[in-house]
Amino acid sequence: MSQSAWGLILLFGAAATVPVVMLTLSWIAGKPKGRSLTDMTPYECGKKPFASARQRFSVKFYLIAMLFIIFDIEAAFLYPWAVQLKQQSERVSSGFILVEMLIFIAILAAGFGYAWGRGALDWDR
Repeated sequence: MSQSAWGLILLFGAAATVPVVMLTLSWIAGKPKGRSLTDMTPYECGKKPFASARQRFSVKFYLIAMLFIIFDIEAAFLYPWAVQLKQQSERVSSGFILVEMLIFIAILAAGFGYAWGRGALDWDR
């Protein structure tokens, strides 16, 4: 067998072994050891819950969550862009890369300003 075949066999072996070991260890460590009724209540605080866990959330909660995801993705795009700009700094196309990202940030800033102006970020509204 070639050396690359052994590496593939080792990879498949590790991929099969690691989950089995993790599940076995969590099963052993997670066995109940004389839990009381208090330990089984939500948050293990010893008090009864004051409302149902099935209650509806406000639309504001989901709106804030979606806005967070949008701006988090923006931050995820900025890192590879900065790396590419640094690599392209000697070339002529670095100006194009800079303008392209400035347009992207301007569009996101306009969206942020619109959401802020409409009161989407005001939790108590």
